[in-house]
Amino acid sequence: MISVVVPAHNEATVIGRLLRGLLAGARPGEMEIVVVPNGCTDDTAGVAASFGESVTVVPLTEPGKYAALRAGDDHATGDEVVYLDADVEMDADGLRALAAALGEPGVHAVAPERVVALDRSSWLVRWYYDVWQELPGVREGLFGRGVIAVSPEGRKRLREVPDVMGDDLAASVAFTPDERKVATGAKVVVHAPRTVGDLVRRRIRSVTATTQLQQARPGTVDSARTSRADLVEILRRRPAYAPKMAVFLAVTVVCRRRARRAIRSGDFTTWLRDESSRAA
Repeated sequence: MISVVVPAHNEATVIGRLLRGLLAGARPGEMEIVVVPNGCTDDTAGVAASFGESVTVVPLTEPGKYAALRAGDDHATGDEVVYLDADVEMDADGLRALAAALGEPGVHAVAPERVVALDRSSWLVRWYYDVWQELPGVREGLFGRGVIAVSPEGRKRLREVPDVMGDDLAASVAFTPDERKVATGAKVVVHAPRTVGDLVRRRIRSVTATTQLQQARPGTVDSARTSRADLVEILRRRPAYAPKMAVFLAVTVVCRRRARRAIRSGDFTTWLRDESSRAA
């Protein structure tokens, strides 16, 4: 059986979409889904509970993704555990592909192929993601997908991951390249911000989270960082991306500058959330 753990903070508008997708093609007894609403002021718990016995709801009073993941993990009984963000989309076939990939020798953490939904995003946001998706670290790492599945050994290792803002990045770098993989045949739909403002908020959080993890565990995020050589190689392969690269660099500079204030003050708890991708 596959256990699915879904931490959810004020996700009433999107969590039903995720749960419907997972359950539509599920076989009886194939998976257990544990939703952990944490610090919610909306009806996230009610929406999850409306799916009946197919979903176990474990509400927490205080907000906090780290605590929600641990609470969900405590209730998970399957051999493989999939930690899944509430605002993405995935189906039962994808979960099966993740479980199959975990059966390969030496593999302890897997993630699905990423499909970024950009149809409602502005052209500047689309240009940014066109470049971002070409980065080696983005293609090969398990972060930025909203999903990570682990074996029993991988589950133990994630228990040692520190409480940091960038939980998916921390989980990704907890495994060596030989121990992790992107599973072919498994897909997750990640909804991009609609506006540049929301993109900037999301990227400021990413910069802050990366810095926090670097401070907690020096050297661990080096493989996920973007180098000048990476950008040059993208332009060599795709010369027509020059205008898009200019947008990517401009957004990156703005986000790094705005993240400095939080980093200098040691503020690694303010969660700059993108609401536009969750809008109905």
